[in-house]
Amino acid sequence: MWYAFIDGQRRLARTIASQIQCGEVWSTATAASATGPGVAVSAFRHWLLRSTCAYRHAPSFGIRVVAHSGNGIDITETVVDSVPTGTLRKFTRTGTARQDHTWPVMLCAPLAGHHAVMLRETVETLLEERDVFVSDWADARDVPNEAGPLSLDDYVLALERFMDSASACGPPIHVVAVCQATVPALAAAALLASVRTVPFASLSLIGGPIDTRISPTVIDRFAASHTLTWFREHVIDVVPPPYRGAGRRVYPGFIQHGALLSAHPERHVRLESAYWSNWLAGDMRAAGEALRSLNEYAAVLDMAERYFLDILRIVFQEHLLPRNTWWVQGRRVEPKALCRTPLCTVEGELDDITGAGQTHCAHTLCGASSSPRDGQITVPACNHYDLFTGPRWRDVVHPALCSFWRDVEDAASSMPVRQDKDRPTRRRRHA
Repeated sequence: MWYAFIDGQRRLARTIASQIQCGEVWSTATAASATGPGVAVSAFRHWLLRSTCAYRHAPSFGIRVVAHSGNGIDITETVVDSVPTGTLRKFTRTGTARQDHTWPVMLCAPLAGHHAVMLRETVETLLEERDVFVSDWADARDVPNEAGPLSLDDYVLALERFMDSASACGPPIHVVAVCQATVPALAAAALLASVRTVPFASLSLIGGPIDTRISPTVIDRFAASHTLTWFREHVIDVVPPPYRGAGRRVYPGFIQHGALLSAHPERHVRLESAYWSNWLAGDMRAAGEALRSLNEYAAVLDMAERYFLDILRIVFQEHLLPRNTWWVQGRRVEPKALCRTPLCTVEGELDDITGAGQTHCAHTLCGASSSPRDGQITVPACNHYDLFTGPRWRDVVHPALCSFWRDVEDAASSMPVRQDKDRPTRRRRHA
């Protein structure tokens, strides 16, 4: 068991970093002093913390203002709902931005090793036009054992509850799920649609493993070719004191961090290169932005053993969702219940994490609506991370999603307001 040893190393790194009294240089350093000793010491301090995954807490979103069309939009962050597995955060656009009457987005963050803050750029881009809800998952090491095993079912039910909570705040929401979150998000949406009118306007799935039998990647084949016992014996460890989840069996964040670096070294090299090149050039603002991205990428968390093994079994080995044999706490997941829900799927041409067709297959699974509002988007020369960060996200994926959402809203605004005895009357979109 390595967890206690590695955690000791991280505590040592934090102790060393705390002794470096250089302050936060990014707001005060200038190009002329960019190579001064204070800046160099600060750079070393941050490198030490991120290279050892030694940050005590994940970076906060800290979004106060977003720029759009040359104007600044003030943002406020609140907590809408919370369960042991995570928190539903809302980012609200204030001032004149509140007059556009667009429907909000609920972003379902993946639980695949990183904290939700890795999607900070995604959230900032969405906030240019809409309010945003985000599922911010808890680190399993900080969840007491009394909260239960934290199974995949728990996360499906959490998303089901979050969808209701977000919708209760006002107009219908557009649900967007990224990567592994597409599976529990689709399940939660289907469970809601099976029993009553859905509290959301549309569903968008981005780069998700809905059916890993289609164009399996190296990751898919590895997950399918090893038994659950193998994973339990080789990557599961026990959380040590003094964490609140002491004794909980987890897939530790430090192992995931190593796996991510080995699987996609080019991304880490690109982020490090951007940071150090800007630092050496004296562009401290650009270096600070690159540092923020590096810290967010290094913000890994522990996944509960039960959740991790459930994902392996249900998604990569038994394929319960595409085979229509998945039950969540006695309730069958029936994707065809979403046949009337506008659906958009997005894939990257060069995605080596989610194979071609694994996300688009959701249209067939959900009963392929004939609605022209449904869409399948394959982004050329786009890898997995490009789908939600960087130029292709900003210039291709986000505009396509906005067009999809506007079509949905325009169609809904021309229809009579539906009455649902279980929920309050919905407000129609203003013309």
